[in-house]
Amino acid sequence: MKNFEHSNAASFEQAAQELQAAKYSQPIAGGTDLLGTLKTNILPNYPSLVVNLKTIPDAAYIRDMGDKVAMGALTTLADVEKSDAFAGELKAVAEAAHSVATPIIRNSATVGGNLCQDVRCWYYRYPDAVGGKLLCARKGGDECYAIQGRNQYHSIMGGMHTGHNACSTECPAGTDIPAYMEKIRANDWDGAAEIILRVNPMPMLTARVCPHTCQTKCNQCQHGDSVSIHSVERALGDYILAHADKFYPAPAQETGKKVSIVGGGPAGLTAAYYLRKAGHSVTIYEKMEEAGGVMMYGIPEYRLPKHYVRDLVKAIVGMGVVIKNNTEVGKDITLEEIKSASDTVFLDTGAWKQPILGIDGESLTQFGLNFLVEVKKFMTKQIGKEVLVCGGGNVAMDVALTAVRLGAQKVKLVCLEQRDEMPASAEEIARAEEEGVEIFNGWGLKKVITGADGKITGLESMKCLSVRDESGRFNPSYGEETRVFSSDCIILATGQKVDIDFLGEKYREELKSARGLIEVGEHRDTRSPGIYAGGDAAYGPSVAIKAIRDGGIAARSMSRYMGFEPEVPARDKGFTKFDAERIYITKGAVEKDTPVAERCLDKEDSTSLTMEEARAEAGRCMNCGCYSVNASDMATVMVALDAEIHTTEQTFKAADFFSVMHSVDQLKPGELVTEIQVPKMPGYRTGYLKMRLREAIDFAVTALAYAYKEEDGVIVDARLVAGGIAPVPVRLTAAEQVLIGKKKSAELAQEAFAAAMKDAQPMKENAYKLQEVKAQIVRSLEL
Repeated sequence: MKNFEHSNAASFEQAAQELQAAKYSQPIAGGTDLLGTLKTNILPNYPSLVVNLKTIPDAAYIRDMGDKVAMGALTTLADVEKSDAFAGELKAVAEAAHSVATPIIRNSATVGGNLCQDVRCWYYRYPDAVGGKLLCARKGGDECYAIQGRNQYHSIMGGMHTGHNACSTECPAGTDIPAYMEKIRANDWDGAAEIILRVNPMPMLTARVCPHTCQTKCNQCQHGDSVSIHSVERALGDYILAHADKFYPAPAQETGKKVSIVGGGPAGLTAAYYLRKAGHSVTIYEKMEEAGGVMMYGIPEYRLPKHYVRDLVKAIVGMGVVIKNNTEVGKDITLEEIKSASDTVFLDTGAWKQPILGIDGESLTQFGLNFLVEVKKFMTKQIGKEVLVCGGGNVAMDVALTAVRLGAQKVKLVCLEQRDEMPASAEEIARAEEEGVEIFNGWGLKKVITGADGKITGLESMKCLSVRDESGRFNPSYGEETRVFSSDCIILATGQKVDIDFLGEKYREELKSARGLIEVGEHRDTRSPGIYAGGDAAYGPSVAIKAIRDGGIAARSMSRYMGFEPEVPARDKGFTKFDAERIYITKGAVEKDTPVAERCLDKEDSTSLTMEEARAEAGRCMNCGCYSVNASDMATVMVALDAEIHTTEQTFKAADFFSVMHSVDQLKPGELVTEIQVPKMPGYRTGYLKMRLREAIDFAVTALAYAYKEEDGVIVDARLVAGGIAPVPVRLTAAEQVLIGKKKSAELAQEAFAAAMKDAQPMKENAYKLQEVKAQIVRSLEL
């Protein structure tokens, strides 16, 4: 055990102050749980201070208060089990106290300590856990090892989230991927749509073009293929678009506020969706003939058919958003004019400008983004025989593949990065090579070579030794080696620049960042009040999902600026579930690719999964929460008897206090449980049943706290709360409803059990718990 400072508290107030003052601190009462926790070093932060509460006077008592019985938090479990106050209708309290461990432990363990103890899980309490062997979800890791490991003592009702999921954390927009996967498994596609639309109004587009780095963080990667998140998202996005009237409705109420958006790219359309949904009037000023930004003009048809973009824009217009196409801000209308007619403005003008590299012959090359925008022109004339594409990102891959499909005899690609450093996704690189693109890694541009007629004959390149310097900044270094790549057509796809000239004299200097972008804060606000910005214009060229994130952040900030607090949907409550069979499937399901020989420029390369196929793939998601179980015997009884938990600052209903995995997470820093009040229950018969492997072990495999009121053999009220089967005590309300109004019988017990366990989802090794729950319900009825 590591060293720590120790303090004996004279009062709860003093203890609270000392606990708040220390960076990492822990209170100790009986110490039966905490000392073992410190010894095995399972806490993420070892306490520098331990405050002893047992020295606080008059904190251990049992008092009759007329209609209730009060227990001081420092009352020992031994005193509770022997108290006459719990000998009658509150017998369940004494039975729960008696069930804890051994007499030696009960003489030391306190009521407050038992209520506040942490969950029980072999993985969580593994001695070498913090050393890196088992960094489970409870300790800030990504995975609950019980899902695919040993789980005989874990939850049969599902798990609970522990703060983050690795896949969702990796997503720039924070998409709650496990939540919508769970809805799809339940065949609730509308529920899944509602979840994804909270942060991304265009999943039918991002599913096709997003690099989906979330899949690299999927815990299924430890067992086989990652869950094919983009494939499931694509099926969901297609479903949403097919039911656009349902998912893109006009707002029920208007706020009277006017919002203007400059640019109809991913960020602008996202902002428009959320701002219009909130009831604001929204107008988009779009330079091009159609809205959609790079989604419409910069991504080939075979990757993203334009009808998806048009249908999305149509749906957003259907909400009441006005789009003024062919309107260039800075020429047709000034930003000043827009700002004066609006309550707030969002800027999303993208990155469309060609960067100047400064190499000889650069003017003879083509700009990759322009090439993609104008690809239809190339379909009516012959492209070069030998095309050389320069760049290592997805735009470069799109250019190279487009050149192949336009009929180039040979397409080569050179880039600075080594294969594992290329910014393009692995799928896009593989697709390019599959169609014959030759990739040459580690080469930079030196000069364009021309013939006597002034036409391009090749590119002289120099060997790139490293792309970034020691600080990680983009700063290529080159060696002496050079190489000539023959080509009669060179297309530069080495990046795009942001053009902020549209801001005009009034705003250009005020809004410009040191990088020549629009400078924004974390809320996407600029230095000019009421003007917000996002996407490539604020951060430089990047992926669409980051622009979507910016549009959502800006929309919420703009609503607040106009005096409206945006609605923040709460995460669905209840236990997380997974498919106990499909999580063991190691092969992911992906879209069906068109054979190489049949691929072309104007048809999508792949076919979406069917809804059933997507649902089956969603079954591979492990829904990575924590599946350990609540360890407190007293907690289960307190919930059943509707007790109150009093602290130094507030009062909780027991059901609320134990609604989270570790009850102390409900408390503020330094806040301490001081007293528990249990209502008297005249006319009730109460009890506590517990199944465990050995009497000397206090861990409940299953437990049941019950309270029955009967009149003439008929159950007129029933309260059943189960422990050991879920991360928190579970009120068996469905079983209670079956029992109330009926006479006891074996058949009734079976019916109550079936209702109680209707939503149970046993793991591979713990289905036996169902029979234990059934036996405890039968025993509680005294049949």
